[in-house]
Amino acid sequence: MPEPTPAELVTQLTTLLDVEEIDTDLYRGPRLPGGVGRVFGGQVIAQALQAAQRSVDGDKTAHSLHAYFMRPGDENHPIIFRVVRDFEGRSFANRRIIAMQKGQPILNMTASFQAPAQGLHHQDAMPDVPDPNSLQSERELREQIRDQVPEKFRRFFLRARPIEIRPVHPRNWFAPDRIAPAQHSWFRVVAPLPDDLALHRAMLAYASDMTLLGTCLLPHGVSWMTGDVQTASLDHAIWLHEPFRFDEWLLYTTDSPWAGHSRGFNRGKIYARDGRLVASVAQEGLIRVRG
Repeated sequence: MPEPTPAELVTQLTTLLDVEEIDTDLYRGPRLPGGVGRVFGGQVIAQALQAAQRSVDGDKTAHSLHAYFMRPGDENHPIIFRVVRDFEGRSFANRRIIAMQKGQPILNMTASFQAPAQGLHHQDAMPDVPDPNSLQSERELREQIRDQVPEKFRRFFLRARPIEIRPVHPRNWFAPDRIAPAQHSWFRVVAPLPDDLALHRAMLAYASDMTLLGTCLLPHGVSWMTGDVQTASLDHAIWLHEPFRFDEWLLYTTDSPWAGHSRGFNRGKIYARDGRLVASVAQEGLIRVRG
C-alpha cells in the first residue's frame, strides 16, 4: 500500500478534527482510521476544542483551555462531546466540555474565549536555536535506527505522520543519557492548511501533547521504548496568546521543574519563527517506573 502524501496526511488530520454536530451542543468526533489501542490524548483535546469553538458565536476566540484525562479513550469507538455554556459575557465566554465513550467520561475540559482587545504587553524572549532547515526531521532520525526498533513497535514508530518534528538535540530512544529536563523542537503540519484559524488552534492543541511528557524523563535515563516506564497524561492546559499558522514552523521549547510520586510536571512555550510567543502549555503526567 503506497504511503500517504503530505497533503493526504493533513486532510486525514483535518477530517479527524472535524467534529459532527448531532444535536444542540452535542458533537461526535470521528475515530482515527486504522487506529489501535488507546486514543492519543492530543486528539481528544483538539476535538473537544473544536466542539467548544463551534458553540461560540461572534468574534470571540479561544485563549485558554484546561483538561483532565480520566480514562483512556478506545480507538474502536467515536467520542461524544457535550458542551455546556457556563458563561456568555460581552468580553469573555466559557464552555465546559465532557468527552464520553460508552456512557463514561474520558475527559473533562473547560475553555475560555475572548473578544479582541488591546492592552499591556511583554513576553519571554525566544531561545537562540538552529534554524529548522538545518535540522533533520524526527522521521529521518527514526529511519536511521529502524533495525533497532522491536518488531511490535516498528510500524507505529516509522509511520508517516501529519506533524513534522525537527528536534534541536535528537534523543536516544534505546540508551537515553541523563540530561537536564529541557528540550527544543520545531514542528508544523506537513502540508498547507486553509485560512481557518480555529482549525490552526485545534491542530496546535493536538500537537502540543507531543514531546512534552518526555521532558520529565530526561534526567532519569528511562524511555517508553525500552519498557522502563509507564507514561500517561493526567491533565493538560494551553494558553493561546497570539495568532499563528500551524503550517509554518513553530518552536516548542519545554522544561520540567519537578517530578515525584510517580508524576512529572512539564511546561512548554511555543514561538512563531518571528520570535512571538504564541502559546504556553503545562501538563502533569504519570511516570511510573516498571519493577
